[in-house]
Amino acid sequence: MPILEGNPMTENILSLSRRTKETSIRLALRGEPGCPVKIDTGVPFFDHMLTAAAFHGGFGLEIEARGDLEVDYHHLVEDTGLVLGEAFHQLLETRGAVARFGHSVIPMDDALGEAVVDVAERPYLVLEADFPQDRCGSFPMELVREFFLAFTNRARINLHLLCRHGGNSHHMAEALFKAFGRALGAAYAPRPGGRDGMSTKGDL
Repeated sequence: MPILEGNPMTENILSLSRRTKETSIRLALRGEPGCPVKIDTGVPFFDHMLTAAAFHGGFGLEIEARGDLEVDYHHLVEDTGLVLGEAFHQLLETRGAVARFGHSVIPMDDALGEAVVDVAERPYLVLEADFPQDRCGSFPMELVREFFLAFTNRARINLHLLCRHGGNSHHMAEALFKAFGRALGAAYAPRPGGRDGMSTKGDL
């Protein structure tokens, strides 16, 4: 049975952990720029993508994750998405009101990635990216979708990710992760007032 532990935000730090028979993940999220980004999942390409997202999103992120990599990277990647998504959901609960919408378009050499976020409390993912190479290093590119799907469901956001074009899978994924980070940073920016100002319905 998965165990997900969370601590109240103290000194602007949200701490979460998840332990199962397959993975062990510890995460600290600081929802402000200028904080450390330290990612160690045991999967170098995944570390690279998460670091890019956090850096360009302007939030501090520390992740230490271990999993049954000898079986597959799937469990580790998916569970990291779950924990990170839960952290952003708790960030919303802590802040009360955020900007809600975020959008970013990022080039990476031949690739152009676009991300659009709606912090809507209704999870939905659209990912359009036709990766021409099926691996980056040892990382299977189909796990990009698994990460974003897990994140979207647990964060309860609407996320659209579009790689408009590209011929190199590394560049395409990096453009998407950078755009994702920038869009998150914009969407979760604090806004004055309460959550009734985030929707015409009066609440999300």
